[in-house]
Amino acid sequence: MTHPIGLPPLRPLTRADLDALPEDGHRYELIDGSLIVTPAPSPEHQDAVLELTVLLRSACPPEMKVFVSPLDVVLAEDSVVRPDVVVANRADVDGRVLGAPPLLAVEVVSPSTRSIDLLLKKSRYEFAGTASYWVIDPEPYERSLICWDLEDGEYVEVARVAGDTTVELTRPFPISLSPASVLS
Repeated sequence: MTHPIGLPPLRPLTRADLDALPEDGHRYELIDGSLIVTPAPSPEHQDAVLELTVLLRSACPPEMKVFVSPLDVVLAEDSVVRPDVVVANRADVDGRVLGAPPLLAVEVVSPSTRSIDLLLKKSRYEFAGTASYWVIDPEPYERSLICWDLEDGEYVEVARVAGDTTVELTRPFPISLSPASVLS
């Protein structure tokens, strides 16, 4: 049996293993010791990330900061993710690493990441204590935004909108947006 170059055989991976991987243009994440590798995002994906980042930065209070991937978000020693957009307390960022659960993690889904973003990552963010999680779907037939807030240790859906329907959100700070304002 052969193993991928540079990866240890027969054990869950750790943050140290992730740090040893090459910077080769792929997006490497670690969830519960399993390596998740995804291709570079599409132009539509990048555009959605950029538009959302601009909207969030314009509303962000000074004690918080908005980041775009790649920023390593350490949820546990065996779970390091790189959300598309992150809002965190400035004090929680150390170099290129966020060592505390973010105030907000946002993923823009693609065909290759849909189940990872909607199931696996959502569950991991919830377990780690990430205060809010949003998923944006840029597919032409969907163009939607789903938002969850952590309440008593579990995510509660606080918004599900499509098209140009605007939602008023309060976490991590007050902001109004619609899928159409993010997806051009």
